[in-house]
Amino acid sequence: MTDPGRVVPVDILGQRYPIRSGLDPEYVARLATYVDEKMRAAAETTPTGDSLRLAVLAALNIADELFRCRDTTLERDGRLAERARELERLLDRVLMAGV
Repeated sequence: MTDPGRVVPVDILGQRYPIRSGLDPEYVARLATYVDEKMRAAAETTPTGDSLRLAVLAALNIADELFRCRDTTLERDGRLAERARELERLLDRVLMAGV
């Protein structure tokens, strides 16, 4: 049986939520702080009292950040793979020249 974790109380937009998690409580608190910041930023650009709308906007902003990070990582990994292939070709040439 897996450990369901402990309950970590967090505040998001002034609302208290008990989050059950096996993650480190400090990490859960950091995640909640990040979500709170994103929701407050969404509230600044969309003046509405609808917390569901703010949550959706915050989720879209967080998803955009995730996708951009993934794209950057894939691009970087592609560049690294190409450099590794080029180094391998150079090394092959040097080794073949020495034979």
